[in-house]
Amino acid sequence: MTALWIAHVHVIDAEAYGRYAKAAGPAIAAHGGVFLARGGRYRQMEGGDRSRNVVARFPSLEAAVACYESREYQAALEHAKGAAERDLVIVEETPPASE
Repeated sequence: MTALWIAHVHVIDAEAYGRYAKAAGPAIAAHGGVFLARGGRYRQMEGGDRSRNVVARFPSLEAAVACYESREYQAALEHAKGAAERDLVIVEETPPASE
C-alpha cells in the first residue's frame, strides 16, 4: 500500500530552507518518494494556514518512515530547524474502490 508524506510549512529563513530542500530531494527519491505537490497554488479551507504545502508518494508507509529516519534526510533536516515551522504526517493511502 502506498503512503503519502504531507507537510505544511511556514518558511522563516528562505536561504537555510533552500539548503534543506536541496538535500532532502535526493534522500526522498532514494527511498522511492515522488513529489505530487511542492509549494504550488493552494486554497486553505479549514485549520491553520501554512504557505508551503508538500505531498510526496512513497511505495509504502515503511519506506516513507525509513526515509524520514534515514541519515541523509536527518542531515537535510538540520537545515530546516529554525528556518521553518513545519507539520508533517505520513499516511497510508486508501486503495481505489473496486468497481
